[in-house]
Amino acid sequence: MAIGEARPGYELWRPNREKASCQTTRFVVILLLLVSVALMLIIALGGWEVLNGGARYGLMVIAFSAVYLLLAYMVFKWSRGAISLTVALAVLTIIFCAVGAGSWFARDKPGFTEAALPADLIGVFVLILIPVQIALAVAAAIAVNQEWHVEEERPIGSGDEQPSAASSAGPDTAAAPSA
Repeated sequence: MAIGEARPGYELWRPNREKASCQTTRFVVILLLLVSVALMLIIALGGWEVLNGGARYGLMVIAFSAVYLLLAYMVFKWSRGAISLTVALAVLTIIFCAVGAGSWFARDKPGFTEAALPADLIGVFVLILIPVQIALAVAAAIAVNQEWHVEEERPIGSGDEQPSAASSAGPDTAAAPSA
């Protein structure tokens, strides 16, 4: 039997994916990824003209945002591998934000060019991105431990139908005919 295949008459079932805690965690991870993308794009596009290194760093942020969007899609499809990558990228983003946040607030001196958004506002968005990434790393770490990948075999159709009241009464009880 190959991995990911069931015996004839059986289907693969992933019981952990039906748990409310797993579905909630998946929703939270996807939401935090999308919020992160929005914040990163605001930061990149709002400060495009003054980014140190020019458009190169802006393009890197846009590429990073595209990776986050891809991860959100993969998490939506229950990809467990995307979760561990999400933890790693969230930690990397925390480091970038912690290093770069102060430079946005230091732009209030004379001689600095102004970005499309005020530098202080961009700095606030960078600071907001840090707790969002911490929450993302924690939620993704929880998701890793929920074992979304566990598969079980069950007879085909056994999970789709609910037992009716007549069939749950047992084979010995018969319905009395009405007179």
